[in-house]
Amino acid sequence: MVKLTKIYTRGGDKGKTSLGDGARVSKTDARVEAYGDVDETNAVIGLVRLHVDGEADEMLARIQNDLFDLGADLCTPSQENPKYPPLRIAQEQVERLEKEIDRLNADLAPLNSFILPGGSAAAAYLHLARTVCRRAERRIIALGDSEDINPVAIAYVNRLSDFLFVLGRFLNNKGREDVLWVPGANR
Repeated sequence: MVKLTKIYTRGGDKGKTSLGDGARVSKTDARVEAYGDVDETNAVIGLVRLHVDGEADEMLARIQNDLFDLGADLCTPSQENPKYPPLRIAQEQVERLEKEIDRLNADLAPLNSFILPGGSAAAAYLHLARTVCRRAERRIIALGDSEDINPVAIAYVNRLSDFLFVLGRFLNNKGREDVLWVPGANR
């Protein structure tokens, strides 16, 4: 368990931060950008949780914890035979999302157009979380273009954005209250 006794250390005052392995890097490093976007996704999910309860809240609480796992994964560079094995996002976490997507999606109204963010507050915030999650996915892929990363990390954020989309529809009265795009409606 992490124990935080002092919030400010002044260690970042010159634009550097520490990775999980202790290495100091710029706060604009690709790895920091990737886990920063994961953190932002988590913050938006926190906003969603203000508007849901029950099972939706329970699923999102698990996801918030997963996102801290993902951040820990991303902040620790790969190395052979580490003294302490780093926390890595696991395939089981991806599979749980897939099962939840399939279960929620089974009851949704057919989708006949793209969806505009809206309907309910929860759905609108879920769409915001989804777009931030997609940005995190792009940052993780970019990081993977130059450094070794856990490939399951990419699968997790890809599946998470799908989950956020499906849950948004589910919370919009199972898709019946989705706000649909009407191409060229304002011409």
